[in-house]
Amino acid sequence: MPVEKYRKKPVVVEAIQWNIDEKTMEEVSKFMNKTRIELSFGKLWIDTLEGKMFADIGDWIIKGIKNEFYPCKPDVFEKTYEKVEE
Repeated sequence: MPVEKYRKKPVVVEAIQWNIDEKTMEEVSKFMNKTRIELSFGKLWIDTLEGKMFADIGDWIIKGIKNEFYPCKPDVFEKTYEKVEE
């Protein structure tokens, strides 16, 4: 079977950037609608569909198409997503 090329379907997601301050923690908690998260040594641990993952300061937290949450590194986020103007 030959290798073929595929383009990612355009999907709009919601995301918030993680920073370690009280306001951001409150916003992340509200955004994630009380999904199980833990804060440990500046890392935000998130229960994802693939298991527990962590977000470093500056990472993005993305809400997926199944209402799941997962972290994304800033450089990957910048290459993959662009802001939607409403």
